[in-house]
Amino acid sequence: MKVIDHINSAKDTLVSFEILPPLKGKTISSIYEHLDPLMAFNPSFINVTYHRSETMFKKKADGTFEKVEVRKRPGTVGICAAIMNHYKVDAVPHLICGGFAKRETEDALIDLHFLGIDNVLVLRGDAAKNESSFEPEPDGHRYAIDLLKQVVCLNQGVYLEEDIKNGGKTNFCIGIAGYPEKHFEAPNLETDLMYLKAKVESGAEYITTQMFFDNQKYFDFVKICRDQGITVPIIPGLKPITTKKQMSMLPKVFHVDLPTDLSKAILQCKTDADVEQVGTEWLIQQSRELKKAGVPVLHYYTLGKPKVIEATVKATF
Repeated sequence: MKVIDHINSAKDTLVSFEILPPLKGKTISSIYEHLDPLMAFNPSFINVTYHRSETMFKKKADGTFEKVEVRKRPGTVGICAAIMNHYKVDAVPHLICGGFAKRETEDALIDLHFLGIDNVLVLRGDAAKNESSFEPEPDGHRYAIDLLKQVVCLNQGVYLEEDIKNGGKTNFCIGIAGYPEKHFEAPNLETDLMYLKAKVESGAEYITTQMFFDNQKYFDFVKICRDQGITVPIIPGLKPITTKKQMSMLPKVFHVDLPTDLSKAILQCKTDADVEQVGTEWLIQQSRELKKAGVPVLHYYTLGKPKVIEATVKATF
């Protein structure tokens, strides 16, 4: 079932989760152990992130160095298929520009369609760790809107190979990312919204936001989107704070602000266990306010903290 169909048929706020593929060497059991306690809340869908392969230079016997690819996490496509088979719940794979040529993207989409996965979240993705700014693969997409358009083309039965005249049409529901505090590379929020609207006009059916810790920023973001004529559902993305280190890491990595009251409460904590309690209580209050406001879905970035998410959802629904 498509994400947009879940939203359109819902009578109340839905819940969904996002997980990371396990590190290399771990099995699918680690995913099940992570999700098992959360399945009691009947999530409408589960997002699975994608992490591009990384490269490293390995020293050879003759003293020279060879550039080799290192893929640290198992494939998102297979994990989505396993989740759908194991839990009978819809999975939403992330599809990124980084690390993919256009033909590789088409192959991935064909595999997803074959497996009965009809949702994708389209993202540009981050720059590689050895790059100062994002660089696409040769014959890859530089911008998320171009990746989105490729998915739309395949939905229409248009393949990269022009000789394919009767190729099957896919049927993907396409989600995109939105940034209540603007994308860090955008010169201003207005420009960021211009690009966001272009993606919606090109075929995106819903928006999932970057994490935020001040609900007013989400409400303001929704209002300005509506004022700009963006009418698709806007799903708030939520993440718990569980360590003091995140006070500096989250603003640096994700370019989000922490409210003064939250940062003051965290600074008063003596241990990370205390921080987790503060973060859980903050997330519960966020969730309750958003649910009361009638948001379509509460989407939780679980990121290895299923117990915090379990406590939050239990206190909210």
